[in-house]
Amino acid sequence: MPEHATFQDPRLAELDGFTVTIDAARQRADITLDRPPYNVVSMLARDQLRLVFEALDEDDRVRIIVVAGKGEHFSSGGNIKGFLEASPEHVSHLAWNIAAPARCSKPVIAANRGFCFGVGFELSLACDFRIATETTRYALPEQKLGQIPGSGGSARLQKMVGVTRTKNIVMRSKRVTGQEAYDWGIASEIVADADLEKAVDALVEELIGFSPLAQRTAKKLLNDTDDALLSTAIELEGHCYSRLRTSEDFREGVLAFHEKRAPAFVGR
Repeated sequence: MPEHATFQDPRLAELDGFTVTIDAARQRADITLDRPPYNVVSMLARDQLRLVFEALDEDDRVRIIVVAGKGEHFSSGGNIKGFLEASPEHVSHLAWNIAAPARCSKPVIAANRGFCFGVGFELSLACDFRIATETTRYALPEQKLGQIPGSGGSARLQKMVGVTRTKNIVMRSKRVTGQEAYDWGIASEIVADADLEKAVDALVEELIGFSPLAQRTAKKLLNDTDDALLSTAIELEGHCYSRLRTSEDFREGVLAFHEKRAPAFVGR
């Protein structure tokens, strides 16, 4: 059964607007935004989310991390007044905090339904997989506040959908439906709203079936070469392939293939 995670870091003694549970039997951790009804993300929560991702990255019980929102919405975004109250030094760390899912070596899944605005969208964009539903609405509404996205939203989005669509989303604060997000390559999957949890469970089980070493290597390689020259990316891919060639998991995968059985990967 899942259990609420406990952390040694005193800064995580009381989580601000979200919960963390670990299901060791399923090798899964769930981070659930929980400030109803819209799961607004506070400035403190941004700091804590970074620390939680770092802690879960070091937790041997966890293979996959899922980020979701409790209720009808993932998150309507950040606490607007918090930006005026925070110091410039604090605000300068926002993008680093929200990029924590991308830096985490383990696969991270965002389960998006309902509103996924502002920092909620940016947090999801930093994850490896986004599963949307027909109720999902993605948006970066900062222009309405006289601002721009500040936690990687426009930068990550431009990589995914190009400058024309990104200008349309950012400069017009335009909402994107779950179907549009899937069609444009923002969302990995789109499912019926009632099937979101089932789809997340299925993806978790699928990912756990692969070698954790190969998964970590693939994630880091793809992140590191996202803005690299093609020749550089191919060179790095070759080095990673060569490294995995000597792993126990690769040997097990080859043996399992020839013996027509499921591999038993150990992450070495």
